[in-house]
Amino acid sequence: MIILDTDVLIEIFDRRSKKGDEALERIIGSGDSVHTTVINLHEILYGLNKFAKPVKEVLMLSILDYRKQDAILASELELKAEREGLPIRRTDAMIAAITINNKGQLYTFDENHFKPLEKFGLKLFK
Repeated sequence: MIILDTDVLIEIFDRRSKKGDEALERIIGSGDSVHTTVINLHEILYGLNKFAKPVKEVLMLSILDYRKQDAILASELELKAEREGLPIRRTDAMIAAITINNKGQLYTFDENHFKPLEKFGLKLFK
């Protein structure tokens, strides 16, 4: 299972993006199921509605909800990272928790945000 981060979605939906084309080829080539989280859906819809025309294809993606177990894990991840001097954004901890709990791999172009969470069980799609 591959879970797409917002930055990957932005590149894929930008029809002029070579980076997005390459990402889409990698995703299709993997043969894995593709999803995003409800957090990423919010971020992409906000951006599309603010800066561009809405892309209805984004609503066709499989969306993973943020559940109680995700909230518990996200709070633990955020606290562990903070205690190690690696503060992370709350939404990134939420996305990481959804990914971990669904046994997925997060596909992101901004590994700096998520790399610290690999030591706590997050798998990145590489």
